[in-house]
Amino acid sequence: MRNERIGDDGSQRRGVPHDTRMKLPLVTLVLAACSTVLPAQKGIPHEGRAATAANSRRPNVVVFFIDDLGYGDIGPFGGAFPTPNLDRMAKEGMRFTDFSVSSAVCSASRAALLTGCYHQRVGIAGALGPDAQIGLHENETTIAELCRAQGYATACFGKWHLGHHPKFLPTRHGFDEFYGLPYSNDMWPLHPNYANLPKDAKARKQGYPSLPLLEGERVVDAEVTGSDQELLTRTYTERAVDFVERNRERPFFLYVPHTMVHVPLFVSAEFAGKSCKGLYGDAVMEIDASVGRILDTLRRLELDSNTLVLFTSDNGPWLPYGEHAGSAGPLREGKGTMFEGGIRTPTIAWWPGRVPAGAACAEFAATIDVLPTIAKVVGAKLPEHKIDGLDITPLLFGEAGATSPHEVFCCWYAGGQLQAVRDARWKLHFPHGYPSLDGKPGGRGGSPAPQTTQQIGLSLFDLRNDPGERIDVAAANPDVVARLQKLADAARAELGDTLTKTKGTGARPAGRLQDGDARLVW
Repeated sequence: MRNERIGDDGSQRRGVPHDTRMKLPLVTLVLAACSTVLPAQKGIPHEGRAATAANSRRPNVVVFFIDDLGYGDIGPFGGAFPTPNLDRMAKEGMRFTDFSVSSAVCSASRAALLTGCYHQRVGIAGALGPDAQIGLHENETTIAELCRAQGYATACFGKWHLGHHPKFLPTRHGFDEFYGLPYSNDMWPLHPNYANLPKDAKARKQGYPSLPLLEGERVVDAEVTGSDQELLTRTYTERAVDFVERNRERPFFLYVPHTMVHVPLFVSAEFAGKSCKGLYGDAVMEIDASVGRILDTLRRLELDSNTLVLFTSDNGPWLPYGEHAGSAGPLREGKGTMFEGGIRTPTIAWWPGRVPAGAACAEFAATIDVLPTIAKVVGAKLPEHKIDGLDITPLLFGEAGATSPHEVFCCWYAGGQLQAVRDARWKLHFPHGYPSLDGKPGGRGGSPAPQTTQQIGLSLFDLRNDPGERIDVAAANPDVVARLQKLADAARAELGDTLTKTKGTGARPAGRLQDGDARLVW
């Protein structure tokens, strides 16, 4: 086993073709959700959280976090795949066309979303694997914990990827319920690095263990198969609908970090071949249907006018996988890089009567802003420790003249390299290497094509006029370069930069397994 199968360097090592010969799904995948007795958590105790007339009026919050979905994959952002439910969501809500994640890889991106901090601040980088001994620190405060302290029911259905041992799981970070995978769906014995090796090959024996499925902190399927994965999107959706129905009389926070469209791709029988655009298109369609079913549930229960829904992705498309990957649209590169194709994600906000219908926001915002924005909406206090996100409710509610609250946004990657900084218009890249197909086609059948390491020097891009980062305008704008370099120096002093060998003073450690801590065993 390996601790990381994709590092911050963006090395492409995942995915596997769809194997239709695998065993049938276990019964645990299709049973209806049951309430799970959870350990004591931070926040207020279970018995003290009965719904009241006051908190029942608090708005509900739903966050969809799709895995590896590209900026150019869905209809509202010019995508070619059929996404009628997301099309309707955008018509009834607001598109954010300049919305970024903190990092172009799984665990780091999820840490930033849930804590409102740069992943660099909370010590989570890359993609944690089955051997990881770290996870989200217990002292970090998540969106779920803020909501839970306000009397909200909280649930996470999907991929967690912030540590798989009990002390790191969602149930220890403010979620009443969890059902899903502890990390990426390709971290299993059929990863392409190992699946095609002889069964007795040493490297294959050192590969990934079986992939577990969890409910709460209990393994309910110790060996997830391809047939099981076909049902993941549908099962997460069913769990989400059931959660909403059970909590219709009280406020709730629902987090749906779908496993798809990360490779290996799987869809249920209902969506196989439905898009007429390949397996990736089918997977996108099933995600779209999941969103539609959950929004329809909110409408049916007359909760839509009191529910904020956010839809976005954890990073850009994993381009080496070719026909099993999405599109960054007009943007440069994809997952594994801090170019816009790796970190700008298709984002839609929906709240009938509050978020302007049919609107588009071109102001810059980011996933680190989700926590402080939700805190404002639900009336929660911000964490006592420092966070990096800012309240974007003026943008969200379409206030006249509202602009991005960020003076600077920093782009750390590859083990703490500060690779770029940007403001509302300009983006300055510092010299660094990055993985690229360099114009060559991606892979076929679920296996990745090889990438090469390319280099970029000090380069300035005008994102307002050149979102694809094609034309370096540093020489023509020395004042902008100098200003952004000064902001970068301040960021390095606070959170560090391995490119310049700068140690920051404001970073906090990840959680780490200690002697005596419980381990997840399957």
